Amino acid sequence: MNDADAANEVDRRFIGTATEPWTVEVEKGAIRAFAAAIGDEQALYVDEAHARAQGWRSVIAPPTFAVTFRPPGRPIWQAALDEGRYLAGEQWFKSERTIVAGDVFTCRLHLVDVTEKQSRNGRLQFMHAEMRAHDANGRLVVTNGRVTAYRATGALQARP
Repeated sequence: MNDADAANEVDRRFIGTATEPWTVEVEKGAIRAFAAAIGDEQALYVDEAHARAQGWRSVIAPPTFAVTFRPPGRPIWQAALDEGRYLAGEQWFKSERTIVAGDVFTCRLHLVDVTEKQSRNGRLQFMHAEMRAHDANGRLVVTNGRVTAYRATGALQARP
C-alpha cells in the first residue's frame, strides 16, 4: 500500500491486533456525571448511601458506562486514516458483572474485523473493534463493541 492509499482505506493487516493496555480507575464523580448526561439519575448511580443499603460497596455504573473507557492515543490501525471521514456506527455492550465505583480495570481495544459495503454514494469500510476491560484478577468484566464506518475518498460528495 502506498502513502496515497494509506489514507484511503483501512489496512486489513491490523485485524487481530490490539492497543497497548491502559488503566481505568472508576470514580464516583464520573459515574454521577455520566448518569446525568444520559438522563438516568436513579439512586443506585448517584447516592452512595442508597447503593450501600442495597448491598453495593459504592454507587454502580449505568450499563453503558464503559463507553467512557478510551485509549490514551489513536489505535495503530487508525494512525494513517483521515478522522474527518469517520462515521459512527453500531455499538454494543456485554457485561459479566456490574461496574462499581472503586473498580480498577486494565483495558485494550482490539480490531476484530474490517468489512466493506458499496453504497450508492461510494465505498464504506467498517472497522469492528472491541474494548475489553479486565479486573485485577484478570477476569473479563465488560466488552464494548464498536463499529466505525470509514468513507472512501469521494464518498458522500455531491453528484454533478
